[in-house]
Amino acid sequence: MATTFATRVGIRSLDEGARLLARIAGLAEAHTCRLQVDVRPESVTIRLPFRDAGSPTREDAELARAISAEAQALGLRAAAGSVQEVQLAIDAMSPPTVIPFWKAVLGYETMGEEDLVDPEAVGPWIWFQQMDAPRPQRNRIHVDIYVPVDLAQARIEAALSAGGRLVTSEHAPSWWVLADLEGNEACIATRMEFERVT
Repeated sequence: MATTFATRVGIRSLDEGARLLARIAGLAEAHTCRLQVDVRPESVTIRLPFRDAGSPTREDAELARAISAEAQALGLRAAAGSVQEVQLAIDAMSPPTVIPFWKAVLGYETMGEEDLVDPEAVGPWIWFQQMDAPRPQRNRIHVDIYVPVDLAQARIEAALSAGGRLVTSEHAPSWWVLADLEGNEACIATRMEFERVT
């Protein structure tokens, strides 16, 4: 499941990026949120982690809109289509019994009852998916890649052209399951439900 609202704003200089950060810093502090910002010479990527793991709140959506408005006020344009979120999903018969191991080995923190997050916000989010029955014939770890809705089909086509196969599109357009030549799975997922919130 997606865990953030995210956007990338094009900038012409680091000074312009600093002006944007100055404007949104106050918003983040007023909403007591841990905004994640990555500044590059050509862009600023802004991630707004959901307060409730996996579900954006109305307050999250309002803050995302306010951040977009600040960028527009500076004459900056968002390029949200270039932002993705990578998440690892681990299938488990009993998530509470395996989460402590992964928390310890990764040095991550718990978020809710079924997620682990990197406290430095560098590594991918880890989600533990409850299994109903053992599946020894399938891999138990897969990668979820969240992309904007309008980029999903191109990403799927690229994966298929690179030797992948479509396992199922049963849940499209929320997500598609793909696999490599050896059966290792990855899901191309969209932020459809979250884009509706904003």
